[in-house]
Amino acid sequence: MESVATYNMHDAKSNLSRLVDQAAAGKEIIIAKAGKPVARLVPLATARPAPRKLGLLAGKYDVPDDIDTPFADEIERMFGSYAPALRNAPSGNT
Repeated sequence: MESVATYNMHDAKSNLSRLVDQAAAGKEIIIAKAGKPVARLVPLATARPAPRKLGLLAGKYDVPDDIDTPFADEIERMFGSYAPALRNAPSGNT
């Protein structure tokens, strides 16, 4: 494992461009003031999380056509006149 490089404030200011390049390459840089560490220069995370896979549970569960029936009154209170259209909508079009 590579040791962490520590630079005092004056050296860090004088060599900032080089230190940023080192950090971008994956090296961790510590900047100290009066001998005490005050900042850490590290690379930004560039890797994006893997996209979510759609339909991961497809076919593993059955959703009944009347899943919202027990909540029809509550849906109507929340969304008003739009809710009755939900009751009569063909399955899969809501």
